[in-house]
Amino acid sequence: MSSDPLVVFTPSGKRGHFPVGTPILTAARQLGVDLDSVCGGRGICSKCQITPSYGEFPKHGVTVRDGALSEWNAVEQRYQDKRGLKEGRRLGCQATVQGDVVIDVPPESQVHRQVVRKAATNRTITMDPATHLFYVAVEEPDMHEPTGDLERLQRALKAQWGIGEVTADLSLLAKLQPTLRKGAWKVTVALHKGHNDTSHRIIEIWPGYSEERIYGLAIDLGSTTIAAHLCDLRNGDVKASSGLMNPQIRFGEDLMSRVSYSMMNPGGDREMTAAVRDAINDLTRSIAAEGGIEPRQIVETVFVCNPVMHHLLLGLDPVELGQAPFALATSDSLSLPAREMGLDAMNPRAQVYILPCIAGHVGADCAAVALSEEPGKSEDLVLIVDVGTNAEILLGNVTRVLACSSPTGPAFEGAQISSGQRAAPGAIERIEIDPVTKEPRFRVIGSDKWSDEDGFETDIATTGITGICGSGIIEAVAEMRMAGLLDESGLIGSAEQTGTARCVPEGRTHSYLLHDASETGGPRITVTQGDIRAIQLAKSALYAGARLLMDEMGVDRVDRIVLAGAFGAHISTKHAMVLGMIPDAPLDKVTSAGNAAGTGARIALSNIGARAEIERVVREITKVETAIEPKFQDHFVAANAIPHKTDPFPDLYSVVTLPKVSFNTGGGDDDGSGRRRRRRA
Repeated sequence: MSSDPLVVFTPSGKRGHFPVGTPILTAARQLGVDLDSVCGGRGICSKCQITPSYGEFPKHGVTVRDGALSEWNAVEQRYQDKRGLKEGRRLGCQATVQGDVVIDVPPESQVHRQVVRKAATNRTITMDPATHLFYVAVEEPDMHEPTGDLERLQRALKAQWGIGEVTADLSLLAKLQPTLRKGAWKVTVALHKGHNDTSHRIIEIWPGYSEERIYGLAIDLGSTTIAAHLCDLRNGDVKASSGLMNPQIRFGEDLMSRVSYSMMNPGGDREMTAAVRDAINDLTRSIAAEGGIEPRQIVETVFVCNPVMHHLLLGLDPVELGQAPFALATSDSLSLPAREMGLDAMNPRAQVYILPCIAGHVGADCAAVALSEEPGKSEDLVLIVDVGTNAEILLGNVTRVLACSSPTGPAFEGAQISSGQRAAPGAIERIEIDPVTKEPRFRVIGSDKWSDEDGFETDIATTGITGICGSGIIEAVAEMRMAGLLDESGLIGSAEQTGTARCVPEGRTHSYLLHDASETGGPRITVTQGDIRAIQLAKSALYAGARLLMDEMGVDRVDRIVLAGAFGAHISTKHAMVLGMIPDAPLDKVTSAGNAAGTGARIALSNIGARAEIERVVREITKVETAIEPKFQDHFVAANAIPHKTDPFPDLYSVVTLPKVSFNTGGGDDDGSGRRRRRRA
């Protein structure tokens, strides 16, 4: 084992050992990490900014101590004096390795920006937002009837609009008098009234009749990505959709890693809260610019998130969520001022609504999916799977709805995969393998052409082929199984067993060579046995969670399956079924709902009645706890096979033929059908 310090890069998950004194930029280049630089490492362009993280990182098996990087130097100080660096940032070309370190590469330092695949889904929504605009004429002050301007505004709103109690905070009072006088005693006011509020709150005021639009943000705060939709509160139109990587990834890629970081590093929860709030403020400013509006026009925000993200967003230590009975600080919905949460990039009086959580590991994101897909109103039995680093699963119909979460981990996002990366231009996202020749062809993000089509090389001239993202690795494993390169147990065959030189030895196992550009200095992209195992573990957890709900419901089959989230929109149903990620069903009964959690957030943003509805619905959903169910482990082990050890999958086998091969050379003979023949004693 190397005695050189270990350098771990997030969000890519790439790691390697480097001698003391190696510049971070050099380490990034050697590992193929996406870290920008145009000045050749001279400290001029500042595009190689990185953020080191310190403390215990059990997920990475590393402790990062003070002094892990070289001291702040004169070049960095010069840049700080001239242009300024965000707190905690270093220049990757100047900071050198001195000890084990975890390095986060922020989005603005990445050449190929992350593609956050959570676009808004078209949806008809009945508009009844919590915030409305009202135009009123206010009586002028009279020395004979001494009343304050706010009181006369309140009186006008009641007389002209039938609005009762109205409140205003100090910052609004400071602009009330000049606005009334500028508008000649006629003003337009934005009033907010939540479904549980007894009074209206003045959010904003404009002189005279104003046609200025007001907007809200619907934010799906995930473990890996933060996706936002900027919505017009008059008609629900999505003005812009945008997203970024959750910067908390540098503290741990999955939820339990972040809980562990909080447990092992005093103040770690506050670090993660500050990181995610800063990211949301950055996202607010960028999505406002993209939508061509001023950030102050954003007057309301709705959040959906899993329980750990819920607590870290609110500034609550998630430690209790890391151990049974997985108690939430609160599971109810929350309505509070944005500034109370440090969200200061939007209107200073903006309001926040957070959907209720269902249980300790089934959060507001799952509630949002329930609001969007309405399983409790379905006549047939529907399984809804929202896959991410932590999968939420719903099963139900008009009689009953069950829910659980399943710890799939980050493999589906391309993390913990040898050539894996997040979805960005240059990443392989689609794969086909010819079952006869065993030759692959693929598509990368940024090009609509397959790798064997004319014009492909021209299309990717800028991005190159950089790695394989989550959808790519899922299709690769399924295609390898269909092409006979992979047996039921998940074992990759040798070149002799499979008949292709693309199956290359790697230690005691084999890998499948997908793309090799090493002769020209490019990457060598393979699917390794370790990659297969990572996908097997992830898909087994997902399948086991679904089967657990089916056991609770007393059924062996479901009528239809809905795939939610970015996963559902970008993975073919056939590949998901071949892999055994979901229970067997007719392929035409497996559909995609897009970003259902984001859609649920938009519904709650646009209609306060929907907020009351989901608060009622979550109380009627039955939570099944996978962590303490003995059957979960049984289902998990059986699901390790591809597609499954015992479930027959009749619908899948009616449309797909999977080769009967076995590559286990640890004893016994292969009888040619893929089954090993026992030796006689």
